[in-house]
Amino acid sequence: MSTSTAPIAIVPALPVSRGLTSGLVMALGSALAFSSSGPLVKPLFEAGWSLTSVLAVRMGVAGLVLAPALVRVLIRQRGFVRRHGVLLVGFALTGVMGCQLFYFSAMQRMPVAVALLIQYIAPVLVVVWVWLRTRRRPSNLVIGGSAVAMAGLVLVIDLAGARFDALGTLFALGAAVCAAAYFVISERTGDDLPPLALAAGGLLIGAAVTILLGVTGIIPFAAPAVSVVVAGMEVPWFVPLLWVATASTAVGYAFGVMAVPRIGSRLASFVGLGEVLFALGFAWLLLGETPAPIQFLGGALVLLGVVAVRMDADSAGTPQGPAAVVPAP
Repeated sequence: MSTSTAPIAIVPALPVSRGLTSGLVMALGSALAFSSSGPLVKPLFEAGWSLTSVLAVRMGVAGLVLAPALVRVLIRQRGFVRRHGVLLVGFALTGVMGCQLFYFSAMQRMPVAVALLIQYIAPVLVVVWVWLRTRRRPSNLVIGGSAVAMAGLVLVIDLAGARFDALGTLFALGAAVCAAAYFVISERTGDDLPPLALAAGGLLIGAAVTILLGVTGIIPFAAPAVSVVVAGMEVPWFVPLLWVATASTAVGYAFGVMAVPRIGSRLASFVGLGEVLFALGFAWLLLGETPAPIQFLGGALVLLGVVAVRMDADSAGTPQGPAAVVPAP
């Protein structure tokens, strides 16, 4: 009897490990992809491009890149839009468009460092959400890891002489809530709602809503044909924008939504903090903005916090993979 039951205990552990490893790699790849957008978009803003126009092109092109995944699902599944339309719109308005509009609106009213710091409390919001949903108190590893990661984030983001603005703070908190929603909604993907279909639908809906806001004049829309300087080279406007739309946004969302079902929304949100560290590296390489020594220390603390949350996932035996993770409705 012992020989017949042994394979049952051993075999399922292998796909779980592979799913966890692949999920972590995808989450890091998503953070790396997203982090390259800031240094490339900044010259466009300085050259006269409006936020609405950048976001419309960024989301629209990325959505078209991932559109085949959505088309396949629409052909294969009757009633797909009826079953998942609300979730697609929610993902578009929060995880795709909302966090970007709120963040950039906050950035216009307060220092970038403060807006970033508030937005990146999203992992803590995910921890609170999981706590409320499961009614299980987070472990000491998660609480300690959260505190260490947030302390590291404060060091990474230079707050010297920072000022707070009431409306800007509300915008940044809105960005944090939307970022948390991105991870929570992504965890609900599976065979019936493939991750890439969610990403494509969210990006295309987000682009459509953004264009509507620009056309109606609710948000300014400007897209001049200019040249910008990137990494010391003068290039046409479409060069950095195409990179941001494809390599940054399409790849970032594709890897991100595929990673969350494998490793869970909580761990994925903490791995997402790597975007801040990668962004520092890109700003260093492309814009010549050298990080201060204290920022390197902060980066180490962020990584330490992520490792602590990762260790909790191991000790808790968290099931991984789209078939195993079934979030509460």
